[in-house]
Amino acid sequence: MAKKRSFVDRLLNATEKVGNALPHPATLFLLFAVSVLIFSFVAHLFSWSGIHPGTGEEVRVVNLLSKEGFHRILLELVENFTGFAPLGIVLVAMLGIGIAEGSGLIGALIRMLVLSAPKRLLTFVLVFAGILSNVASDVGYVLLIPLAGIIFKAVGRHPITGMAAAFAGVSGGFSANLLLGTVDPLLAGLSTEAAQIVDPLYEVNPTANYYFMVVSTFVIAAVGTLVTEKVVAPRLGDYSDNGDDGNEGFGPLTPIEKKGIKWSGLVTILITAFVLVGLIPENGFLRGSDGTVLNSPVIRGVVAWLVIFSAGAGITYGIVTKKYRNDGDIMNSMADSLKTLATYMVLVFFAAQFVAYFKWSNLGLIMAIKGAGFLAAMNTGLIPLVIVFIIFAATLNMFMGSASAKWALLAPIFIPIFMFLGYSPELAQVVFRIGDSVTNIISPMMSFFALIIAFIQKYDKKAGIGTVIATMLPYSIAFMIAWTILIVLWVWIGLPLGPDAGLYY
Repeated sequence: MAKKRSFVDRLLNATEKVGNALPHPATLFLLFAVSVLIFSFVAHLFSWSGIHPGTGEEVRVVNLLSKEGFHRILLELVENFTGFAPLGIVLVAMLGIGIAEGSGLIGALIRMLVLSAPKRLLTFVLVFAGILSNVASDVGYVLLIPLAGIIFKAVGRHPITGMAAAFAGVSGGFSANLLLGTVDPLLAGLSTEAAQIVDPLYEVNPTANYYFMVVSTFVIAAVGTLVTEKVVAPRLGDYSDNGDDGNEGFGPLTPIEKKGIKWSGLVTILITAFVLVGLIPENGFLRGSDGTVLNSPVIRGVVAWLVIFSAGAGITYGIVTKKYRNDGDIMNSMADSLKTLATYMVLVFFAAQFVAYFKWSNLGLIMAIKGAGFLAAMNTGLIPLVIVFIIFAATLNMFMGSASAKWALLAPIFIPIFMFLGYSPELAQVVFRIGDSVTNIISPMMSFFALIIAFIQKYDKKAGIGTVIATMLPYSIAFMIAWTILIVLWVWIGLPLGPDAGLYY
């Protein structure tokens, strides 16, 4: 007798079926782009506009079907594609990863990890590592997520389950971490400008939400692990790819492989020492122009360092194990890594046009202005305001991908509201960050969404937008509930959000 499926399982399967019944993801992004053009014409016809809260200027819809709009579509077609931020990051990162993968180093490290790590902790480690990877910009997307699939396949589990767990940590846990990242000073700067509308001397520090972020790291890692094991893994079930169980050659490391790892580890230590020598001294040559570590080329140029570390370790391992006998072998590995991105580049071409048109039209900006105005007019108490603001930010994230762009728009509205109610700008900022994080994993506007589809299609050729959304929706719902409960409890107890960052103004 077949096992009866739960309501949640049936709902997710229906979501996936409906989503994947839609055209090919690339075609879907093309249709989205065309829809934006049509909506821009209709909205312009009805003179849809809004007043920007930060500048006080009227924002009007730009008709992209006008003569000027048509010219811009034609003239910036190539630039939209080549200037799409994730594209360059992914291509460059894959060159370095290709060297390490082609040498056999990544495979050897995965075998070593899987054979030595307790398998019952594997899911938690992946979610936790995904959260921590945010301090290194976008490395989690291009490195950790595909590796999670390989690792899960190696231990006999469904690779998409592993990728879902890592993706949940990397993207859904974007506002949690044990360390400060580049987004913290960026958001703090926007919060300071908004707070000074009310109090010209007020400053929001980059550490404003640090205590809450640290606690959130463990909460989100635990919730992500629970969702993976109780919802995602049972739904995806076992994995089969025509008889290849993914464990071929998955025995203990050979002596030459151990020697290769030893020497590649030594090279990694030497490169790390070079970085530390440039960062630790106050006048270190790798510090930023302002003398800080956060603005250093190490943090801001993390993809370049990913290539350097990957290439250094990979070449060393390849030479020791005789996998790389000449420079041609190395170049071939780099070329092979780029071949795997063919589908992704097709997706990106159309996704880039869609994102560009949406931005040019001002549709997303005006939708945010109208929504924020409605929310501000509700005039609720603090707890209802926190909950509604989280839901609002989460919904807005489906239409605007950039956290800094959204906060630049919303901060001048909500920080003064919170301050007039007697609550701190730091509280307004952390509430926004919660809402902004939880729907990253189901938003087609998220920059790396097309890349995630390409990763999943490696193991499921029929996968599409519906597959990603159905797989990640349980995480999104669980993260929203857990984070909302956490911030409500935090406010109720009265804990500070960070160093010298209380709840009250």
